[in-house]
Amino acid sequence: MPTKIEKDAISGQETTGHEWDGIKELNTPLPKWWLYTFYATIAFSLVYVVLYPAIPSFSGHTPGVLGYNSRVAVEERLAEARARQAEFWDAIAAAELSEIAAEPARLNFALTGGAAAFADNCAPCHGQGGAGRPGGFPVLADDAWIWGGALDDIHTTLLHGIRNGGDEARDSEMPAYADILEPAQIEAVADYVLSLSGAEHDGAGATAGQEIYADNCAACHGEAGEGLRELGGPRLNDQIWLYGGSRDEVIRQIRQPRMGVMPGWQDRLDASTIKMLTVYVHSLGGGEE
Repeated sequence: MPTKIEKDAISGQETTGHEWDGIKELNTPLPKWWLYTFYATIAFSLVYVVLYPAIPSFSGHTPGVLGYNSRVAVEERLAEARARQAEFWDAIAAAELSEIAAEPARLNFALTGGAAAFADNCAPCHGQGGAGRPGGFPVLADDAWIWGGALDDIHTTLLHGIRNGGDEARDSEMPAYADILEPAQIEAVADYVLSLSGAEHDGAGATAGQEIYADNCAACHGEAGEGLRELGGPRLNDQIWLYGGSRDEVIRQIRQPRMGVMPGWQDRLDASTIKMLTVYVHSLGGGEE
């Protein structure tokens, strides 16, 4: 029960009349600056409700005296941005790939736009910055190219993709040698392939596998494992492996090969964006002349 209101002997402040275990509650008013700020926020909210869209209803909301619409504002800003960028988009659309780098501002725009398009469309498979991912997603920031790393090569790959069933898609197919060679022959070929890159291997197996490689693999991968880009045959004489470079992984790939699929982007992205992607991928560190 409240006790009588009295003045606190120490602070001189009146109490509220409440007491708990001998502790009396002081009746301390809120600071005036806090009250004025609170009143100002109330006044501001009332003005805001009148000027801007605010109160929802079953059929919409109050439009506000000013008629402001944030969606319209965003569209206006986007239109302004598109207008400012139009000269660069037009220049890239009209330029050959080799000409885009000739003008620094145009090149910078292409690299920036290409990086954004790469993050949206390519990074889920090829990793941020073209770092690649395990499971057959190639690194794009090195100098190892299955189909070629020149601007025109990259552009063609982006346009049509790889093994996606399109009429102009890049296509290559490695047979399953489990249906062609004996297990011992497959192991010998694996040892020979590993020997091409200086990886650990069985010397006797590599010697036996050399002739088998020449009869079955050299037509696509080259006599010395240098690869044949026109056929999409990867190099085997480096230590860059799409599906792993251990002996077991190489044997597995020979027995029952895995082959990745890449979509063609010509039906998904506009021509200028594909050009910017081409320039960006070419710039990652492994582009060729």
